[in-house]
Parts: sequence; structure tokens; C-alpha cells
Amino acid sequence: MEVRRVVVVAYEAAGLLDIACVTSTLEEANWHGASPSYEVRVATPGGRAVTCGTGLTVQAQRALERIAGPLDTLVVSGGIGHEDAAANPLIVAHVRRLARESRRVASVCTGAYVLAAAGLLGGRRVTTHWQQAQALAVRFPEVVVDPDPIFIRDGNVVTSAGTTAALDLTLAFVEEDNGAELARMVARNLVTYLQRPGNQAQMSMFVSVSSPAGGLMKRIVEYITGHLGADLTTPVLAGVAGVSERHLTRLFLKHLGQTPGRFVRQARTEAAAHLLVSTSLPMVAVAVRCGFGTAETLRQAFVDRYGIPPSRYRLTQSSAIGAGLRRESAGGELERL
Repeated sequence: MEVRRVVVVAYEAAGLLDIACVTSTLEEANWHGASPSYEVRVATPGGRAVTCGTGLTVQAQRALERIAGPLDTLVVSGGIGHEDAAANPLIVAHVRRLARESRRVASVCTGAYVLAAAGLLGGRRVTTHWQQAQALAVRFPEVVVDPDPIFIRDGNVVTSAGTTAALDLTLAFVEEDNGAELARMVARNLVTYLQRPGNQAQMSMFVSVSSPAGGLMKRIVEYITGHLGADLTTPVLAGVAGVSERHLTRLFLKHLGQTPGRFVRQARTEAAAHLLVSTSLPMVAVAVRCGFGTAETLRQAFVDRYGIPPSRYRLTQSSAIGAGLRRESAGGELERL
């Protein structure tokens, strides 16, 4: 039976989630009928068990040096041991060798260091965990590092941000290989989004709020994100919070560094970005659901935040099949926006 051979490279102090997000997602795809199925193997130097950064041990299924191509996908894990891995001649040499024999090469988080050390990222636009991006750019000046996106594809090389971005990356692979329906089924069983857009910011406003647990700001932010289609003007939010408009603005500036109006606009734009790549809703419907009212208002907000109109965003962040279905369902509206 035809299979897609996938090798996940692990090493001492690799990230357990970096490994598991990839292997679990592909095995879930197999369970639901991926065709060809994925044959997923974890490979380590010498085939030895490795102790992950969490202290848990992962057993290897193959010795890295004994893996032979052709491979469908080669994935290099990240983790706190990435510096040692990138300095290990054996790991670097075999990653370089296997990359030549792979249809697709990827890294999770700081696994980008290993790909860069193997000479696979020169001149490419890549990403990694936002905390490591500057160090990667300094160490490998020939690499174009963009710290913002969740994952970036440049040719047949795909690099991703930290840890759970591996889930988004692998779901994107499942969709690319098998179509959107299987990817949706896998995502539902994993209880996650189909996939966050690749160029969605790593530091999303939905996870960057630093208000005290159970505090007023937490309650207001939860209200905003749960009622994006409602009236979220500052007077209304002040009424919900039970404070004056001036005090509400002071709270937002103190805790979030922006006014209530700007925060609402950002929340609505991020929500729209998710709907654009995970549904076939027409642009007007996305705009209304996210509280923009009109497609033109959505377009202006999108250009301000992402630098491109929503129609372009939808096309570039979707598979060819998914984009075709959405273009067909949305009619000519995409062309106008």
C-alpha cells in the first residue's frame, strides 16, 4: 500500500509537544482515512531514547543515520536542546542529506536552527519562536527571519513558530495532501481550529491580555470577544463594566496599551481572518458576523492590520482546492474587494 513517509527528528532536550503535535495529527489523519496514509517515524542519533525538555523520555523508532529516502516530509523538532543539536555534525549532516531526498522539509520552533546550520535556509524567509527570532537572525545572517507569522512556506521548506504552532503546520499539511474535509475532521477530533492563518501574529491579542484573573479587564475582554457582532462602542462597554468612559479608557491604556475602540477593531479583524480561511462565508457575511457592518469597513481594517485586502488574504491562506470552493460560493464578490 502506498504511504507518505514522514520522519520527525528528535534529539536530547527536544520539545515533547513539538514532536507530539506532528505525530498525533498525522496519526489522526490516518484514522480518518488519509490516502496515501502517513507512515510516521521518530528518528534520533543512534536510535537512542531522548529525554525531552520536560524531563519525559521519548523512544526512537529509527536511527537518524539509518534513515534512507525518498521521504515525503522531514520535520525537525525544536526545544531547549536546539543549540546543541545545531552544533552536532551528525545531526546536521543527516538532516542535510535527508532534505535532499524529501518532498517537503519543515521545522517546528527552534528546529529552524538545525535547518539553518544544515544550509537549508539561506536566502529563505523563515520564522521561529518569537523569543528566538533575533538570535536566529544574528547567528545566520543569510536567513530572512520574520518573527510574526505562525508558519511560513518558502518553496518546499516550511518553518513554524513555537510548540503548538506545529499543530497548525501539520493540519495545513493534511489539508494540502488530502483536502479540506479531512483536515476539518482531524481538527474537530483534536478539538482545535481547522488551522490558524499562517501569517496570523504569534502574539495574538486573544492570549496577550495581562489583566488579573477574575478582574474587570478580563471580564470586559471576554465580553468583547464573545459579542463581536454587537455594539461595542466605548459608551456601551463602559455601561457593561459599570464605570465611566474615561475610567474604562484609562484601564485599557494601562493593561492593553490601546484604547477600547482600537482593541475592538483588532479583535474583530483577527476573528475575520479566522473565518476567511476556515469557512466559505461571503465577505459581507464575515463582515457582519465580526461586527464591521460592511465589506468595505472590513477591507479597510484588514489592510491596516495585515497589509493586504481580505480577498487576497483568503486566497493566499487557503489550499488551491479550498480557495476554489470559496471563490465559487462567494461569486464575484472576491474580485471586487
